[in-house]
Amino acid sequence: MIGLGIAVVIGGNLYQVGSLSRMGPGLFPIILGVLLALMGVLIIVTAKTLPPDEEGDEMGPPEWRGWACILGGLVAFMILGRYGGLVPATFALVFIAAMGDREHTWRTALLLALGVTVVGCAIFSWGLQLQFPLLRWG
Repeated sequence: MIGLGIAVVIGGNLYQVGSLSRMGPGLFPIILGVLLALMGVLIIVTAKTLPPDEEGDEMGPPEWRGWACILGGLVAFMILGRYGGLVPATFALVFIAAMGDREHTWRTALLLALGVTVVGCAIFSWGLQLQFPLLRWG
């Protein structure tokens, strides 16, 4: 994470940075790169200060269901965003990704997807005036 953060900061410096009142295209990547590198440092510091596990560092098998649902949600967002708009894309992304958690039922995933869709569409469409149609036919 530290290496990737530093690489993003270096890449962001290739663009005009500007100032906070007049941001250039390089400012946002630089901020994200710095935050990513700081998170990497924070992970290292907290990992060294945590007490060792009583049961050892045995890891279970990978959670393939979670991986598949998260990736499936992203693919659904890309396809539905292109052909259906922000509302169905957001709903599908959240619903499919939530089904990757074994503790979610289809009802809780449905409620979560509805809530995130309403709030997300309000923020991105109305608040930020993102040029992404809410519904697209065809």
